[in-house]
Amino acid sequence: MNNFVEDRLKLKRKILVADDEEINRLMLKKILDKEYEVLLASDGDEALRIIRSDPSTLSIVLLDLMMPGTDGFGVLSAMKEDSLLRQVPVIVLTSEKKAEVKSLRMGAADFIPKPYDIPEVILARIDRTIALFENREMVSATQYDALTGLYSREYFMEYVHKTDQYYPDRDMDCIAVNINRFHVLNDLYGRGFGDRILRIVGEVLKKYAGSRMGIACRYSADGFFIYIPHSDSYEDILKEIGEGVPVVLYDISSRIRMGVYQFANRSLDIHKRFDCALLACNSIRRDYSIHLAYYDTSMQEREAHMERLTSDMERALSEKQFIVYYQPKFNVEGKEPVLSSAEALIRWKHPEFGMVSPGEFIPVFEENGMIRRLDRYVWKEAARQIAEWKKLYNRSVPVSVNVSRIDLMEPDFVQEITGILNEAGVSPSEYLLEVTESAYTEDSVRIIEVVKELRSLGFKIEMDDFGTGYSSLNMLSSLPIDVLKLDIGFTRYIHENKKDLRMVELIIDIAKYLELTVVAEGVESRKQYLLLKDAGVNIIQGFYFSKPIPNEEFIKLL
Repeated sequence: MNNFVEDRLKLKRKILVADDEEINRLMLKKILDKEYEVLLASDGDEALRIIRSDPSTLSIVLLDLMMPGTDGFGVLSAMKEDSLLRQVPVIVLTSEKKAEVKSLRMGAADFIPKPYDIPEVILARIDRTIALFENREMVSATQYDALTGLYSREYFMEYVHKTDQYYPDRDMDCIAVNINRFHVLNDLYGRGFGDRILRIVGEVLKKYAGSRMGIACRYSADGFFIYIPHSDSYEDILKEIGEGVPVVLYDISSRIRMGVYQFANRSLDIHKRFDCALLACNSIRRDYSIHLAYYDTSMQEREAHMERLTSDMERALSEKQFIVYYQPKFNVEGKEPVLSSAEALIRWKHPEFGMVSPGEFIPVFEENGMIRRLDRYVWKEAARQIAEWKKLYNRSVPVSVNVSRIDLMEPDFVQEITGILNEAGVSPSEYLLEVTESAYTEDSVRIIEVVKELRSLGFKIEMDDFGTGYSSLNMLSSLPIDVLKLDIGFTRYIHENKKDLRMVELIIDIAKYLELTVVAEGVESRKQYLLLKDAGVNIIQGFYFSKPIPNEEFIKLL
């Protein structure tokens, strides 16, 4: 502590003097009284009582070794065994040279020889010892993460640097570990539960790294780094985490994802090496079936491509490079299928890359928050198109648009969406809102309140991607929806697997009982179409009828 002397003038630190001879206690008290608050103890037992009463306020203990009852060595031993007491520095008071060595080995910080004939030396030794211990506490506070006990990120990076210096020829791997959608755990079970999970994961990683001559840190709220000698496989880490984490409603182990940068290039900056591990980790963020990814150079190229798309978005919006396509939906309840509505889907006609797949740019925009602007662009274009079709063809074709959980959480969402329709001259009955199933499972109370308000205004609500989230069939009776949209996973193999077909039939029976319209998406063959029609599906969407098409092609269907 650079300003220790100045700080000492502002605050009188507490010192305990433990000596069985009164003359020694009074002599030390006189030397120290001006600069310190001095407590006195006449034997080891009294000294321990004072130390244990409030160790956090004691700056140092001056301890005589030769005392009746519990002697100085007994006090040192008791303090060494207690995690709180051993934080208090001890200077032993003795005239025995052999005792000095023994006490230092037992944890004493320094010694003051008897007799006390040079007060300046005594004060200097005490000042120095207190300063050293207070500096050590400050370093310790920045060295470790308070929650997990792992190294802090800053200390970890410095440790990595030192490891590289001492072991320049050792092959090392950089590992990034993350807990997917950790905020959901906090929302569902509370902060205490989330902290418990972090501590357990931290303990597993600390033990794993330590047993393999590696080091670990907590680098973010729900992320960890490991620097470890090379291994060909890391599946065992995932297994150990899965065994260490308690069983809860969500399988926590399935939420753990890990990225590994093997044979880390020492010529790269330390932070860049772990950026590579993070790239691998983030590459599997949306795929819960994959938990481990290894870095390769193609990830860097993909990251650069994603950065380019991000930087090009502003220009793309102003130049209308984004085009809204419409995929027709056909009502199949009658003898012949009839065009009933369409889904608005975004496409990007990039001046350099050509048609960019939504699978490329939508996840990027979801991560950086730009998806909200893109959603609003689609909402406005869809409303304008509905109005144009009514004017030109005197026909109302409802269009469904996607609405995310984040959109629904916006405080002014209802006013915004109704404002868009009012401006275009479109009614809520012509504008369908598709909300993913998973949105109802995260902060469901708030989402349900907003959806109820939208329905009261005349909007029809479609539950999109049914069967991909965590909701169960019995939830359907309590959710405010009008349309159930079966995910393609339900319909893809119904013509090959009787169990899949039976599952679809059961869902349709429940939906009809609840008076819900059923839409099947991803229908690609006549066989699928006929099976779904016979099963009682109301509306079909998919390549069997039409792929998503631009307006100039869609109007031919009108």
